[in-house]
Amino acid sequence: MIGRHRTEFAGLPVHEFDPEATPPADPSAVAWRIAFEHDGDWDEDLPSPAFAQRFEQFLDTVDPASVTALVLGSWGYAAFNTPPYAQLCAAADRLTGLRALFLGDMMSEECEISWIRQEDVAPVLEAYPALEVLRVRGSEPHKAPVRLRPVRHGLLRELAFESGGLSAELVRAVGECDLPALTHLELWLGTDNYGGNATVEDLAPILAGTRLPALTYLGLRDAEIADQVAAALAGAPVVARLHTLDLSLGMFGDRGAAALLAGQPLTHLRRLDLNHHFVTDDLAARLVAELPGVDVDLTEGIDADDEDEYYVAVAE
Repeated sequence: MIGRHRTEFAGLPVHEFDPEATPPADPSAVAWRIAFEHDGDWDEDLPSPAFAQRFEQFLDTVDPASVTALVLGSWGYAAFNTPPYAQLCAAADRLTGLRALFLGDMMSEECEISWIRQEDVAPVLEAYPALEVLRVRGSEPHKAPVRLRPVRHGLLRELAFESGGLSAELVRAVGECDLPALTHLELWLGTDNYGGNATVEDLAPILAGTRLPALTYLGLRDAEIADQVAAALAGAPVVARLHTLDLSLGMFGDRGAAALLAGQPLTHLRRLDLNHHFVTDDLAARLVAELPGVDVDLTEGIDADDEDEYYVAVAE
């Protein structure tokens, strides 16, 4: 999941940019990955000059207008160096074909997910109005959390924030965005220890679904509050439009399972993802039995004597 670099993104194989190598004949046939790992020399609170140079080399080597998918890996030491979003936005008039963007394809060996410095990604969305996929990894909760100023974006189909903890401000901002084409929304809510202080009240605009009319996949993943989220989903209007409900990676247990079973019908779903859960055998069997035809993923069930032993899959 986050233990290795992406090998595929937006339906394309990931190709690492090497300024010394001959690029593929068709630059649009791959998702280009640009990264420059730190070598022990970095300037805190500043972009990495080495990464900036690598990015400019990429623009000068590959026909940027033919690039459709871009993956940014390490931008120096991401716990200290700030993300290169200003440089990315400045290149928008050259990357005119860009449709998919992943910001922060890093493994824990390069930078822990809750150490990755982020900032407001709204300028990136505004610079690329034709973007269809945006995935962001990481959020440093104390100095540089991921942020989003509410925006309108007419073509974005997929939005994902991977984190050990998303702030209430970020979650509320997503709910305030106007994203009429969005079909896939994925929020890794995380834990309060790493900045994940969003509540079900902060999720209310998303669960109402009025500003996300095309949504069919909702992932509220890696959530310390997974059981409370499940209780809110039991009556949430957005659920009736979904084909996939993803509550994986979090602290989903018997209370959440009971809430889903007692709530609105879920038999219209194609998939209910509860991977990494704390549901006891009896309730797990009921979920499968009472949702015939639904692919209920109950893999990685974890035995725990009480809720004090629950944990999310991704935190630091």
